[in-house]
Amino acid sequence: MGNNPDKETVLVTGAAGFIGSHLCEALLAAGRIVIGLDNFDSFYDSKVKRRNITDCLRHSSFSLVEGDIRDTEVVDRVLSGSVGTIVHLAARAGVRPSIENPLLYQDVNVNGTCVLLEAARRHGNRRFIFASSSSVYGNNNKTPFSESDFVDHPISPYAATKKAGELLCHAYHHLFGIHVTCLRFFTVYGARQRPDLAIHKFTRLIESGKPIPVFGDGSMMRDHTYIDDVIAGGLAAIDRCEGFRIYNLGESQPVSLSAMISAIERALGKKATIDRLPCPPGDVDRTYADVSRARAELGYEPTTDLDTGLRKFVAWFRGQQD
Repeated sequence: MGNNPDKETVLVTGAAGFIGSHLCEALLAAGRIVIGLDNFDSFYDSKVKRRNITDCLRHSSFSLVEGDIRDTEVVDRVLSGSVGTIVHLAARAGVRPSIENPLLYQDVNVNGTCVLLEAARRHGNRRFIFASSSSVYGNNNKTPFSESDFVDHPISPYAATKKAGELLCHAYHHLFGIHVTCLRFFTVYGARQRPDLAIHKFTRLIESGKPIPVFGDGSMMRDHTYIDDVIAGGLAAIDRCEGFRIYNLGESQPVSLSAMISAIERALGKKATIDRLPCPPGDVDRTYADVSRARAELGYEPTTDLDTGLRKFVAWFRGQQD
């Protein structure tokens, strides 16, 4: 089968979310027809998500379907048309909430992924992009993290559901020849970042003069990845989806929690008041992406350092407050 999806419709699940809304805009800008599927889950304010896709809804090549990925009738209806590529971003997100409600995470992230894969099989959809996570690496002692590393020791239900999703994707590739690409995202930030995530939460609290909750001694390391870099990698993955491949999409420049807070302070021009708390269970000690495979096979080249990305984020954040 030829792998030229340029003229085909792309289905994006979780289209109104942080990464999903940016990806939809990029696909539309590239001349693609996009169907967005989102259930506007109450994990955070649905008004935020509706604002995320305001520009998409004005575009003649975009259509929005409000529905749940676990609803087989909705998924069947969406995929019964001319969809060529499925980009599956929808998920119940967050490590700590998954510890509080593991059954919900399993239902949405594992069952929902299986519903989509099964519908893809039935309708002959040949390309499937799955949003995985750096959390699958757990507390891997080897750095940087490589796609060939052993990842069978997740330390949160969320991470386990993402690993399970990758395994389901491989099974459907093996059995039915669906081309699958799994993208392991590393702490993505930028305009529209979820309000519960650290950079957004810390920015909001520091800006308003409130203390920020800091878990542990500040030595925890994260490979923060700017949204534009992730979207560039995602577009390349869509265009090159063939066989079964896993790619890290990170910045490959991990920084400590303390250094990240200092960078936010510089971007805001304000000092943080720190409320130090014990480390919660489920949080990994570090993330650090080896992006050599993505660089070689996708032409992935992250270009936005943390200080630059945070300046852009703060400009967006303050624009939202006007």
